[in-house]
Amino acid sequence: MLVLGIETSCDETGVALYCTERGLLADALYSQVDIHAEYGGVVPELASRDHIRKTLPLIDSVLADASCRKSQIDAVAYTAGPGLMGALIVGTTVARSIAKGLGVPALGVHHMEGHLMAPMLGENSPTYPFVALLVSGGHTQLIKVARFGDYQLLGESVDDAAGEAFDKTAKMLSLGYPGGPAVAKLAEEGDPNRFDFPRPMVRQPGLDFSFSGLKTHVSTCLRQLANDNPLTDQDRADVARAFEEAVVDTLLIKCRRAIEQESVGTLVMAGGVSANRRLRARLAEVLGSKGVKVMYPEASLCTDNGAMIAYAGALRLVAGEADSADSQVRPRWPITELSAPEMALESL
Repeated sequence: MLVLGIETSCDETGVALYCTERGLLADALYSQVDIHAEYGGVVPELASRDHIRKTLPLIDSVLADASCRKSQIDAVAYTAGPGLMGALIVGTTVARSIAKGLGVPALGVHHMEGHLMAPMLGENSPTYPFVALLVSGGHTQLIKVARFGDYQLLGESVDDAAGEAFDKTAKMLSLGYPGGPAVAKLAEEGDPNRFDFPRPMVRQPGLDFSFSGLKTHVSTCLRQLANDNPLTDQDRADVARAFEEAVVDTLLIKCRRAIEQESVGTLVMAGGVSANRRLRARLAEVLGSKGVKVMYPEASLCTDNGAMIAYAGALRLVAGEADSADSQVRPRWPITELSAPEMALESL
């Protein structure tokens, strides 16, 4: 089965072709970072308009890269949620139109299920069961994955996601958008011993997160520094380092707790923040010493992309799933509402 995957949930347009027999054939991604950078965050209306401009050209591009014709497409998978309403509608409309024209099934895919399946596209894919840390600009969740489609939410952020906290901290430090890479780069120059920021909710039982208070702590620290003397580059670097260390330690503590609670030997990390080098190093150091295998998608698949949607969609399409006539986009869509297909395959 040749599946066209379309991802338009936020500020990146991703398109891919996945074949159930030959694997990932082509993958193309367009990032809207430059469009939103001057506003310091994603502007939903601009995101939707740019998806309209880029989706069809990217489809033509992946077809050419894979040496395939549009008539060879057997099914179309697209992100149905969660995400920005307008952006989701663009991808949904394009996907269903192509499917209707070709007379093939279309299927709306859960964006976070796509992230969960992204590591399966690598050479060394994880085996079930495992605990997954989904950490991005919009989500911070710990999920136990028993098998494809069988997900148990262990904990999530009760306010800001980790990636959102990075973006807001970057803005306070007068850095660019997206904030994660900018803060991480500045933190490399910071003194890890100058400031000790709190690790939110680590003393409380459970696996939920909270990053709003940490963001407020950054604001208070910067204001106090500015009251004494003008902020220096070193001040900003030291604050960035303290913030990054606090986020990394918080995620590490919760991941270790989840692994111990669920008695599994594998942690899978996905989402944009999973590309953070300090987070990867600390997880590998601490969990690796306990015999836990820590796995990630390939670097190009950490952020939003069409490949993960094509793959997750293929798993459900092969099992016989397809959109019904009343299928709708879902800007808010709890992953726990998903279920395993009756004929679920562990992988393709």
